[in-house]
Amino acid sequence: MLIATTNDAPGYKITKLIGEVSGLTVRTRHIGAQLGASLKSIVGGELAGMTRQLAEARSEAMDRLKESAEALGANAVIAMRFDSNELGGVYQEILAYGTAVVVEPLN
Repeated sequence: MLIATTNDAPGYKITKLIGEVSGLTVRTRHIGAQLGASLKSIVGGELAGMTRQLAEARSEAMDRLKESAEALGANAVIAMRFDSNELGGVYQEILAYGTAVVVEPLN
């Protein structure tokens, strides 16, 4: 599946516009990552545990985006974006969204 953050797909012709698709995940913060983050706030530095958790959440949202697009018959998603929100100070929402299309390679 081709996924592009651009509004078109260079080297491809869009033959069908299907519409908006999204992939959503909501995760709670791991208690170990929370404790590590609290300690790091004293000395500074990267919050590696939280970085890993957010990377996993983005990957999961992307997988769900692909599944959604494929279920509608798309072979590409253009104008893909991420959105992220914190819910209640405990949960992290990651949304991947874009426009599902059918593309063909240009010859």
